[in-house]
Amino acid sequence: MTTIPNIESAAGEAALDSELKALIADVLGLDPAQAAAFGLESGLFGHLPELDSMAVAGLLTEMEDRLGIVIEDDDVDGEMLETYGGLLAFARAKLDAR
Repeated sequence: MTTIPNIESAAGEAALDSELKALIADVLGLDPAQAAAFGLESGLFGHLPELDSMAVAGLLTEMEDRLGIVIEDDDVDGEMLETYGGLLAFARAKLDAR
């Protein structure tokens, strides 16, 4: 598990961004440069063929492991998976709630 610094700081935000992009690349088998280029509006579910319904479970499990968060079934909705920014905001909120 990676320890994300205080996400209220710029360094913490950058660490979360970097870790989430690396996690997406690892789980989906993407080129790390492709994941590193994601912006807040980059489409995920429905835009990346690698992110199908089966891959979502793996992605969420890996987020729990690497970020030290717990994701409940009712936390998951289409909006949080629609864009990279949505997933980043979800991860940030989960870390804030720890």
